[in-house]
Amino acid sequence: MEGILALVVTAILCGFVVRWAALRLRLPVPTYMAVGVVFVLVALAMFGRQL
Repeated sequence: MEGILALVVTAILCGFVVRWAALRLRLPVPTYMAVGVVFVLVALAMFGRQL
């Protein structure tokens, strides 16, 4: 359960970082949900066997 909670918190933090970086670089800003979904899919693909 702690792993899933940590994954969600990290996805939220990644959403803030990606949006902040996109604003600073004047790039199109993705939504929080898009960043979160991509991060969760990548994290599960990389560490799925350990979870």
